[in-house]
Amino acid sequence: MSVEPRVSIHPDSSVLMAAIAARLITKLVDVQDKYGDATVVLTGGTVGIGTLKAVADSPAAPAVDWSKVNFWWGDERFVSSDDADRNTKQAFDALLVHIPVDPERIHEPGSSDQFATPEEAAEDYARQLRDAAASEHAADMSDDRPEQPGALPRLDVVLLGVGPDAHVASLFPEQAGIREKERTVVGVRNSPKPPPLRVSLTLPTINTAAEVWMVVAGEDKAGAVGLALAGANPVQVPAAGPRGTSRTLWLIDENAASRVPQQLVRKDAAGA
Repeated sequence: MSVEPRVSIHPDSSVLMAAIAARLITKLVDVQDKYGDATVVLTGGTVGIGTLKAVADSPAAPAVDWSKVNFWWGDERFVSSDDADRNTKQAFDALLVHIPVDPERIHEPGSSDQFATPEEAAEDYARQLRDAAASEHAADMSDDRPEQPGALPRLDVVLLGVGPDAHVASLFPEQAGIREKERTVVGVRNSPKPPPLRVSLTLPTINTAAEVWMVVAGEDKAGAVGLALAGANPVQVPAAGPRGTSRTLWLIDENAASRVPQQLVRKDAAGA
């Protein structure tokens, strides 16, 4: 079951990104201690990519066995694979080329030079998720192993940015993607934020994660953050929808926090 969100506020975006990086390193180490490997779903944007650079620069980064981290993305722009706007390309430049990753554990949504439509790329990404779930199921020797694999692997941490319009991943207000209940991945058309074609995990997929971290900076996001934490309808305010099964964290800077209900605020340590 999902849990009520907690809010941690940091003085500015640079402190925020360093704190998220420290928290992520700690979390990945803890998950690897428990399971042997760990799975993180990355996000783009200034905070998302800045956090990955902070991870790469951290002296604690070698504590993680990066060869046993599975990388996914919450969404991707449906453009060519070498386009500088690709979240995956930015993540490689910021972090993945600097750590000893296993290429087979990096799962990228398809690009426009691989697939004709975002829907085809979404179907392929859903297949990658099913394949990972099947492999995880086959390796599970525990007593509570389900009889059949599910559609999704274990997602330990999902990182999500928030747009000024309150979109998360590429799930935009009032559009079909945020209303999707059955599919794990959707193709997105007519995105109000360029480029118009995208691929995105759905809200039901995001909400299978053990932990969801909403990472947000900037005064232009304050209204969206406030509405989301006030319990708005996710169809109108998609950022209100993501909830981890064990923890939901809003990791934000003071500029984004001006409309946050004070009873939700906790100024805790990065690893708490």
